[in-house]
Amino acid sequence: MRGAGSGPDPRRQLASLPVAVILLAPDQRIASVNPAAEQFLGQSARRLTGRLLSSTLRLEAALVERITGSDTQISARQIAVQVVGGGVRRVDLTIAPLIDEPGWQILTLLDSAVAEAMGEAAISADRAVLRAPEILAHEIKNPLAAIRGAAQLLARKVSPGERALTTLIAEEVDRIAKLIDQMQTLSQRTAEPVEPCNLHQAIRRACAVMAAADGAAPRIEEEFDPSLPIALGSSNGLVQVLINLIANARDASREVADPRIVVRTRFASGLQLHVGGPAKPVRLPIELRVSDNGPGIDPAMREHIFEPFVTTKNSGQGLGLALVRKLVGDMSGRITHDRDEAGGWTHFRLHLPVAPRGVAGGGAAA
Repeated sequence: MRGAGSGPDPRRQLASLPVAVILLAPDQRIASVNPAAEQFLGQSARRLTGRLLSSTLRLEAALVERITGSDTQISARQIAVQVVGGGVRRVDLTIAPLIDEPGWQILTLLDSAVAEAMGEAAISADRAVLRAPEILAHEIKNPLAAIRGAAQLLARKVSPGERALTTLIAEEVDRIAKLIDQMQTLSQRTAEPVEPCNLHQAIRRACAVMAAADGAAPRIEEEFDPSLPIALGSSNGLVQVLINLIANARDASREVADPRIVVRTRFASGLQLHVGGPAKPVRLPIELRVSDNGPGIDPAMREHIFEPFVTTKNSGQGLGLALVRKLVGDMSGRITHDRDEAGGWTHFRLHLPVAPRGVAGGGAAA
């Protein structure tokens, strides 16, 4: 679509930006937002329009004073903002007056977690150090534990009701064999082909694997969107990602009096992956969130948790989340992390593209 001139429509350009853009009226009410701002604030443009900025986003008092009525551009890096109803995020913020419109301002917000997750250079650097022996030693533990657990249960008593365990053993053996092949050539292998994926089935498959390994599945609260479109990804990769995220959530909340793990799926328009060059941005509207009410990650380590060999566990190797980010990147998806200090929740958000229409693969709901 073209505008009145020879270039692209400015509205399309604004909608394509990965940065949250908010137009503020002179009374600090939200006049309009782009899709990235909808994603950042967790609400639709229809619900945000007309509301006071302070009712959706809380800033430091000193910054609010500078912004209100300012006719100069203001920039701030790495500041903490509170999304009402969400968590605290660290962002780069700019606000500038709108030319020829007294009192009107443009506010932009760039989540540092999203910026870090979208850093292709960082991902490429990580791949160089994710060598097969270390990852194999780490990632083989979960499926082998599942096999041992299933075998122990079958050894006690084999009955028709336990035949699902024999299926699990066969499927896990196949998956381990494939995983080993992939890990041996990890640094130079091409990404596994993507396909339509049922997110909810992948979640329950991951829980079944963990239940077989430990004798009981982690208690998970499901907030699934049954109308979610089919995702485009790797079925095996998603199971591995979910095993890591749910296991981490279980470990993080283990010492809490009332441990909770919530897995949520939803359609979240706005987030896009810019791959550079002439290629069009890849839209990532399908969100899968794994949350726990544990104490959270040490603030000093939060910006580095997806890097290899960074861990908060005494016996950890620091490879689980690094592999998660690589697997998600192979699906053209993105994984981010944020902490809601007010609510006491840690969130890991996985964003994936939608499978093309007309491609078989089953719905999202299980």
